[in-house]
Amino acid sequence: MTSRSHEGRRRSLRSPGIWRGPVAPAEDRAPVQHGERERALIGWRFFSGIIIIGLTSVLFLFFNADIFYVHSVAVGGLEFMTKEEVFALSDIANMHIFWVDPQEVRKSILRSPTIADATVTVGWPPNMVQIIIEERQPALVWEQAGVATWIDVQGRVMQQREDRPELLRIQTDPMIDEPLSPNVRIDPEAVTGALQLKTLYPNIEVLRYHPEKGLGYADGRGWSVWFGSGTDMPEKILVYNAIVNNLLSRTIFPVEIDLSNLDAPFYSVQRGF
Repeated sequence: MTSRSHEGRRRSLRSPGIWRGPVAPAEDRAPVQHGERERALIGWRFFSGIIIIGLTSVLFLFFNADIFYVHSVAVGGLEFMTKEEVFALSDIANMHIFWVDPQEVRKSILRSPTIADATVTVGWPPNMVQIIIEERQPALVWEQAGVATWIDVQGRVMQQREDRPELLRIQTDPMIDEPLSPNVRIDPEAVTGALQLKTLYPNIEVLRYHPEKGLGYADGRGWSVWFGSGTDMPEKILVYNAIVNNLLSRTIFPVEIDLSNLDAPFYSVQRGF
């Protein structure tokens, strides 16, 4: 009984075996190539170091080379303005191209009342910044306090850049003794009214402007007429002609006829009439 228990113990201490196939002799096993692995690791480190040095050199060149700083711009669409004016408006002189924001440049350029729209693109040398602008067109010449400026159809004040004899001229009343500021806008209805009068009377080259009476001119028959402003100039012309015909038929020569308020036109004559 004792021998059986010892035999059972021996069996319980045994573990199941796993067949792993024939084991090759030690001399037939492939040796571990430690030298080749170390050489490959050194090679990759060397290659990575070259890449890092190259990128660092490129960044250093990019941020320090003068060629990447903006000293001029390429401008298209110019008619009246100069390239130097547009460059000054852009506010990017001597700025690194990396920091140039096309939207901010466009916003700066549109500060000029002469420019209606602008397109800005940023690239690489030599023309890193390219700007295409659309200039506003003058509708008439406004003379105030001895200074002539251009006015567009929306009443924006622009610098007069050349003589345009075909444009209608508006001369303000002498009581206005200060030139127009670039930040001031003329009432668009005054501009529209002036252009309507020019269409109705193509021979008119100069109109007058009074702060209260609006647009007018000196009639060649010896009196002044005022039409106010707005888009109803054709109606005012009809009323004006009717008043003139009525006065002349009665041998009345007015000094001034005022139709600035079409609902209440009036005229004045010299004393004694």
